[in-house]
Amino acid sequence: MTDPTMASCPVPAAETERILLGHGSGGRLMAELLHDVVGAELGGDVTAEDAAIVDLGSAEAVVSTDSFVVTPRFFPGGDIGSLAVHGTVNDLAMRGARPVALSLAYIVEEGLPLAELRAVTASVARAAAAAGVRVVTGDTKVVGRGAADGLYVTTTGLGLRPPGAAPSAVRGRPGDAVLLSGPIGLHGTAILSARERLGFEAEIASDSRPLHALVAAMIEVGGERVHALRDPTRGGLASALNELAESSAVGMELDEESIPVPPPVATACALLGLDPVHVANEGCLVALVAPEAADAVLAAMRARPDGAGAVRIGQATAGHPGRVQMRTLLGSARVVDMLVGEQLPRIC
Repeated sequence: MTDPTMASCPVPAAETERILLGHGSGGRLMAELLHDVVGAELGGDVTAEDAAIVDLGSAEAVVSTDSFVVTPRFFPGGDIGSLAVHGTVNDLAMRGARPVALSLAYIVEEGLPLAELRAVTASVARAAAAAGVRVVTGDTKVVGRGAADGLYVTTTGLGLRPPGAAPSAVRGRPGDAVLLSGPIGLHGTAILSARERLGFEAEIASDSRPLHALVAAMIEVGGERVHALRDPTRGGLASALNELAESSAVGMELDEESIPVPPPVATACALLGLDPVHVANEGCLVALVAPEAADAVLAAMRARPDGAGAVRIGQATAGHPGRVQMRTLLGSARVVDMLVGEQLPRIC
């Protein structure tokens, strides 16, 4: 007979032994997945940047790739086609690059109407032309019914970085001004409203748009003093700033009153129990800029339509490196952490 004193309960498998929706959130779980699994197997940390610099000798090329699984595929302010172009162009821009070429890949589920694929492709073409970038190659795969959700899109971008541009997630410095190019929360709330038919569509549209021209204007006046750039997509402003704080080993002090949240977004978030700083964006950026150049860079941003709402929302500090704090509307201080888990799945 088995000795009952030697019996033990089986240890339950850790929750993270399988992929969760939260691993795609852009927040803490995703950072751990990239560092502990993907980066570990590839032999390096892949979490710091959205695009990589490739030295070609005569020029610095920038390469980025992204996949898009948004649902619904058509939403107020855009669709999966234009979003795919804007998302990859913006990843290149966050390293200071001008986009040159895109590749486009489709995974199409059997049964998708050809009219929908044609509409998405036409949107890709319009968005690429508007951004001044060419679609030069690609691939298409078709899978059986039930093996995908209609259509997934992957875009890979190639850009060139001009002299004097050097933004990187690791270049933030204490004293840097934290600049935000415009209102937050529009994309995530627009997607959620359209998906769940919440009725906010009349007031909220995605802010999806390319940002490379805005970045070029910033670098023209700020040069290498534009230390770091990030587009706060999945995980929102909070996750983007935490990533920069951790990569640059600086703290962040934010002023909640200075962060622009459109009233319809604030209302939607209050009703749904969401924090606007965790909601995804597709048409704004956050920058760490040396203090002596901050005013000039901010003026250059405000001179453009894609940066007309730019504001200074805080500064980087030497204290509490890797942590983001916010002075609230009530005058108290709170820690602004990365998104944990999945707040709004399938938003890009």
